[in-house]
Amino acid sequence: QVQLVESGGGLVQAGGSLRLSCAASGRTFSNYGMGWFRQAPGKEREFVAAISRSGANTRYADSVKGRFTISRDNAKNTVYLQMNMLKPEDTAVYICAASPTLPSILLSDPLPSDFGSWGQGTQVTVSS
Repeated sequence: QVQLVESGGGLVQAGGSLRLSCAASGRTFSNYGMGWFRQAPGKEREFVAAISRSGANTRYADSVKGRFTISRDNAKNTVYLQMNMLKPEDTAVYICAASPTLPSILLSDPLPSDFGSWGQGTQVTVSS
C-alpha cells in the first residue's frame, strides 16, 4: 500500500488545460503501475488513463485519447495527468490510484478493482 495525494485541480474554461499531480509515499514507487480515474456526482468511477511501472507504456480511455497525457517521474515519486482541450463533460473529481500488479502492457482498460491504493481526489470543473 502507498499513500497518494493529488493536486492541481481547479476551474477552467472549455478548451483550456490543467495539469494534475499525484505524489506518492515510500521508496517503492517504481514497483507500482499508476492510474487516473474520475467520478462525477451520481456516476460510477470511470477509467481515464494508466501508465506502467517504468513509464514506457500507457493506456487511455477513448473519451480522453488525444487530449490527455499521463506521465511519471519515478525519481520524484510523482505521476502526472496533462489535460488539454478540456470539455464540460470532463468535470469530475479526479483520483489517483496505484497497483503493484498492473501489467506492463495494457490490452484493455483497467478496472477500479485492479488498484489497491487511492488518493482523496482533486476537483476539476470545466465551464462552457
